[in-house]
Amino acid sequence: MTSLRLKLCASLLVLAACAPLPASQAVPSAAAEWPALRSPTAPDAAMERRIAAIVAGMTLEQKVGQMTQPDVRYVTPDEVRQYYIGSVLNGGGAWPDMNKHATVADWAALADRFHDAAMQTDMAVKIPLVWGTDAVHGHNNVSGATIFPHNIGLGAAHDPALIERIGRATARQVRATGITWTFAPTLAVGQNRRWGRTYESYSSDPALVARYGEAMVRGLQGELTGDGDVLATAKHYLGDGGTFNGVDQGETRATRSDLIRREAVGYYAALDAGVQTVMISYSSWNDVAAGHDGGKMHGNRELITDVLKGRLGFDGLVVSDWNGIEQVPGCTRVSCPQAINAGIDLIMVPEDWKAFIASTVADVREGRIPQSRIDDAVTRILRVKMRSGLFEREPSASVFNGRAEAVNAADLAREAVRKSVVLLKNENRALPLAHGRRILVVGASADSLSNQTGGWSLTWQGTENTNADFATGSTLLGALRRQLGEANVTYSADGAGVNVADFDVVVAVLGETPYAEYNGDVRFPKPVQHSALYPADLAILRAVAGKGVPVVSVLYSGRPAYANDLINLSDAFVAAFLPGTEGAGLADVLTGGRHDFTGRLSFAWPGSACSTGEGPGDVVQFARGYGLSYADAGRVGSLPLPATPTACQTSAP
Repeated sequence: MTSLRLKLCASLLVLAACAPLPASQAVPSAAAEWPALRSPTAPDAAMERRIAAIVAGMTLEQKVGQMTQPDVRYVTPDEVRQYYIGSVLNGGGAWPDMNKHATVADWAALADRFHDAAMQTDMAVKIPLVWGTDAVHGHNNVSGATIFPHNIGLGAAHDPALIERIGRATARQVRATGITWTFAPTLAVGQNRRWGRTYESYSSDPALVARYGEAMVRGLQGELTGDGDVLATAKHYLGDGGTFNGVDQGETRATRSDLIRREAVGYYAALDAGVQTVMISYSSWNDVAAGHDGGKMHGNRELITDVLKGRLGFDGLVVSDWNGIEQVPGCTRVSCPQAINAGIDLIMVPEDWKAFIASTVADVREGRIPQSRIDDAVTRILRVKMRSGLFEREPSASVFNGRAEAVNAADLAREAVRKSVVLLKNENRALPLAHGRRILVVGASADSLSNQTGGWSLTWQGTENTNADFATGSTLLGALRRQLGEANVTYSADGAGVNVADFDVVVAVLGETPYAEYNGDVRFPKPVQHSALYPADLAILRAVAGKGVPVVSVLYSGRPAYANDLINLSDAFVAAFLPGTEGAGLADVLTGGRHDFTGRLSFAWPGSACSTGEGPGDVVQFARGYGLSYADAGRVGSLPLPATPTACQTSAP
């Protein structure tokens, strides 16, 4: 971070450094407790005059059109022209002509059609359209694009410079398809591994989240002047990683001080890096101790307008999440004056956008939304579009546009995989795998790019994909065969009918099946234990363990899941998290040679199936920062195998 104040705030080492600056009379008392920051982007008087002139010449319908963001599946280019639409998005599983295998050129051509339509309205000043996408671990919606490890793995790399390089590569991928905005990075401080979006969090440590958030914003946005720059999004504001019992879209029970010192730290860094957009969280905030229920974040004026836009000095645009306004009490997905009055500028209303425009126009005319709030929202939208160069150059002007090779970042992703996997156990030096040895690979995940990449990969949940859908990359099985020789590697998904004694070592690849938001939650009181959720993995490990042949286990997971039973059955155990398409990076460290394990946990690893965080009462097996290398003796001690609980009896702290 560029300012000393932000460096101190992000480190959380000296709380006094985060003390609020003197508040003016106009600052609400609650907001005055927050640090007073300034936008790193100096005001441009000429730009502001230009924006004001455009806004003054717009009709109400044109302004509301600018505030509306449909999904590309539910709007045509001609409707963009007709309704003055300011932004579109593609949700997970939306592709040009609904073709999962659409080429990079297909994406770019569709982007051109939307852009051209926006520039053909009857407005006196044509306003370009901005397209947003969930490029959250590479340009993950696009077939053929390299997919990087999910954030939980990148957190274990402890390498902000790597994160910035990944941001630059992702921006290049996105611009190749004619898109100029990505909904990343996620700045959640994951606190409960029941949460199905844990893998979208870099760490349970706010300081690491801050360093990574800053690096990713700088990587994605660059100077916002080049062909390889895209708009970044700080999300999900605020407290999405701290919901009670890890329920997605649930209630964050935190004091205002908790928000300031933990949940918001990543935002200080992202704002200081110049992030231009912020996405609001589905979650709610409830300061139970103070008796203050802030309700749904999408309707929280205090935190959006008074704090984010006021104290924190954010002058970019605030965007809602997918139909997020309908969760505000009294609202529907097509009408929510409270959300707009709270400070949301651009409304993500994927399907019912025509009804939203009509109802919002009526809300303004009937006095439920002030005209000044509409003008402020459109001003912010135009400011971001101008800062990102959309008024000066077409998205298709990018030198990467339509080029398939521009979405290939295999070498960088392979490096990221090597740095992000963590060696938890290596007894009797079961690793590295030696060349010339007979290796038996078991487990369905060994040859599954779906399990290897996880959610937000080609589709929203990451399900319904086959290896052929990815059109790039390698499974771990394929990578091992290439590095160790096809004849030396035998594969059996279930281990049936195989004599383990015929081999020198067994590699068991265990893994979660893909999931994304909501569907990935492990709801209380269900235990967060991998073998309880995926019993087939325990069965296959039992089938090959204890037969006099070393067993190396590799676990794909979007959370640190309790796995003592699996670890006890393994001579070596690797937490690979969700490494993405480049399984070769994992094979690099498993086979040793030039590459050692350098990854260190960015979340504590649980020692109990009912321990879901790092607070009082939680049992930790491996502390945050733990990880072995080949230079270590590799023993982790005796891990007792506790009885598997059928349910957790007490609530998570």
